[in-house]
Amino acid sequence: MSIIVISDLHLQENRPEINELFLKFLQTDAKHAEALYILGDFFESWIGDDDDSAFHQSIIRALKTETNKGFPIYFMHGNRDFLIGKRFLKATGCQLLPDEFVTDVYGTPTLMMHGDTLCTQDVKYIKFRKKARNWFMQKLFLLKPLKVRQEMAKRYREASLAHVSTLPEYIMDVTESEVLRVMQKHNVFSLIHGHTHRPRIHHFESHGKQYVRTVLGAWHDKGNALILNSDGKNEFLEIPL
Repeated sequence: MSIIVISDLHLQENRPEINELFLKFLQTDAKHAEALYILGDFFESWIGDDDDSAFHQSIIRALKTETNKGFPIYFMHGNRDFLIGKRFLKATGCQLLPDEFVTDVYGTPTLMMHGDTLCTQDVKYIKFRKKARNWFMQKLFLLKPLKVRQEMAKRYREASLAHVSTLPEYIMDVTESEVLRVMQKHNVFSLIHGHTHRPRIHHFESHGKQYVRTVLGAWHDKGNALILNSDGKNEFLEIPL
């Protein structure tokens, strides 16, 4: 038995090879698991559930096909697709998770997060996130015409790339003290997150206690998934194009 966890696919219309890789993944590797967890940034951007492009519909149909079979797919907002709402969830059958979600993984209480809130040294982004997640600001944005939102999203992505290009590597990574704080807050010793695109299993100790932080990989030139096996032998899976 196993559970699969993925994040940071950044699906977008102009990367058809990655979109097809994910669709193939649903039909092959994922079908052998008990459940699939998607921890944010599933899409490169999401400007509202009313964006009914053929590309979005193809992904929605694929997810719905699997959930209709009784296969549970859990979804968490990322910093790129936090506007995914009830219409998308209903259309796909996916179940929305809170930003900090604790679940039992074969006897091990495990905290799952997208991971952006762990990067506290990127002060500019943290301030933007607080504003962007405000329900009133989101409502104002969603009231704008679709084409206006598309243009705004394009400008945001360009500004985001420019911002990231000026930052030292350590600022774009997690803050270790924040990792420990949030794990202690939820009384867990295992954390899984994405966002940083730096797949690795980190082991660290604090006050004589052992902690494990597992970072998911992004889908750039290949797919990346974390397989949580019932025997406790977890492994990364790389999915070639």
